[in-house]
Amino acid sequence: MSVSITPPATQPRTGLGTRLAALSRVVELGPGRVNPTLLKESGQLLSRAGDRLKLSSDHTVVALAGGTGSGKSSLFNAVSGLELSPTGVRRPTTARTHACVWGLEGAGPLLDWLQIQWRHRFARASALDKGDSQLHGLILLDLPDHDSIRALTDREADRLIKVADLVVWVLDPQKYADAAMHTKYVAELAGHDAVTVFALNQADRLTREELAECMADLTALLKREGVASPTVVATSAITPGGADGLKAVLAHAVSKRRAAIQRLEADVERAARHLGAMMPPGDALTVPATVDAARRVGLTDALCDAVGVPALGEAMENIYGARSADYVGWPYARWASRLRGDPLKSLRLGDLRQEIRDLTAGAVQAQPAEVDNAIQALADGLSAGMHDTWRNAVKQAARSRAADLPRVLSEELSQAAPRLDRVPASWRLLKIWQYLLVVLFVAGVAWMGTTLLYGVLGVGELPDGLSVFGEVESLPWVGLMMFSVLGLGLLSAVASRNFVVLGAGNERDRLERDMRRRVSAVAESMVIEPVERELAKHHEFYTALRALRS
Repeated sequence: MSVSITPPATQPRTGLGTRLAALSRVVELGPGRVNPTLLKESGQLLSRAGDRLKLSSDHTVVALAGGTGSGKSSLFNAVSGLELSPTGVRRPTTARTHACVWGLEGAGPLLDWLQIQWRHRFARASALDKGDSQLHGLILLDLPDHDSIRALTDREADRLIKVADLVVWVLDPQKYADAAMHTKYVAELAGHDAVTVFALNQADRLTREELAECMADLTALLKREGVASPTVVATSAITPGGADGLKAVLAHAVSKRRAAIQRLEADVERAARHLGAMMPPGDALTVPATVDAARRVGLTDALCDAVGVPALGEAMENIYGARSADYVGWPYARWASRLRGDPLKSLRLGDLRQEIRDLTAGAVQAQPAEVDNAIQALADGLSAGMHDTWRNAVKQAARSRAADLPRVLSEELSQAAPRLDRVPASWRLLKIWQYLLVVLFVAGVAWMGTTLLYGVLGVGELPDGLSVFGEVESLPWVGLMMFSVLGLGLLSAVASRNFVVLGAGNERDRLERDMRRRVSAVAESMVIEPVERELAKHHEFYTALRALRS
């Protein structure tokens, strides 16, 4: 019989172990992001690959699959050279999988994994293997009919088709284009060319021209359905040498000891194709894996605005200056200002006394709507270009603690509110200095009055020890002293106010830096860290997906 074998075009691929590791990472990161059915199938593939790679690499599992009446069991017997699988007109004939093993050593665990019952296992004795030594290491399975009306056997056929190293589809000339088989199985064979063989059985029923026409038609049909390089072989279970073509294909596969690896590679490729179609990588790796410094600063700025840090700093600066007037201002100006009303109202700051009480009590409130807008802006910027599933995941991560964020910000900034009942020591010293000058001025006034009374008007005589206060000659000096004291007090007040303005600015800067530091820390722990965890997962997922597809 003629054989048409076209080796599939191959390209350098990443090693199977690397791709399985990548698939494992995709499955680990996929829950909630990847279709559950696809994740389940990928997980089963990983389990199957792990099991198969631990079992005998010296054996190649070949499954003969086919529909009712295709002559699959007869072909099984023809290849094995023994009447091992029952044949007949009753359908379905094969109710349980039969296995024929060429070389039993090491095959037991593999047959156990395949769940082949003991009474259906057969071995080719060495005396009978003289002509089939090239098949040593072959485990040939005769599967139940895949279109069986018995659900149990149909499930068994499906299970073994998924785990066999190489699948031989046995087709008969009348039903090789059967829609059920092509729809259910052939559509899933894309990429499995190296581990799939199509046996056009019962070739003895056709003339040479009819056989060539059927094989050409079958090959064209398979190519149209996505099997790029189908291997098609003509077989006959009743013609002497009718199974030699299939034996040659099996011997080639057995000798290479590569079918198990090629099957797993094809399964991994199919998983990669399905995952890639569902979540195309595109430019996914250009999405940052971390939140950059500019976005961190932007989030901190937005949250500072939401909590009112600039307004608090300005209020702090104004309050600082207003309170300093009681300590470093010129006492005379302060006393005069009391006649004009409340000095705090003249600053046009609203109810500054209430602001003082609020700041001292730490009554700082964050605006939830503005906080939410800041988080949304960060998530939108970072998730641009992502797959919708990952974009939603990043947004959910950013908002995972959004409900608590305004409260935590308020509590944190309340701890940064200034202690406005604390008076700097320098203010107290300046106040002492100003009142010392007031005392000196009052003393000068008393001296001048005494001199006018006793030295100029002569109302009486001063005691000997106090006569100096009645000397008229001292009046110019006393007046100069009083003028100097007033000038010194005024200069001290002006200089002190300048220092206070500078100190108020420094205090505002210190308060705003402290608040920004606290806001930044809260944003880092409650927004940035959850987002970066999701970004890292996104980066790892697509890195693994690209390694899987490479």
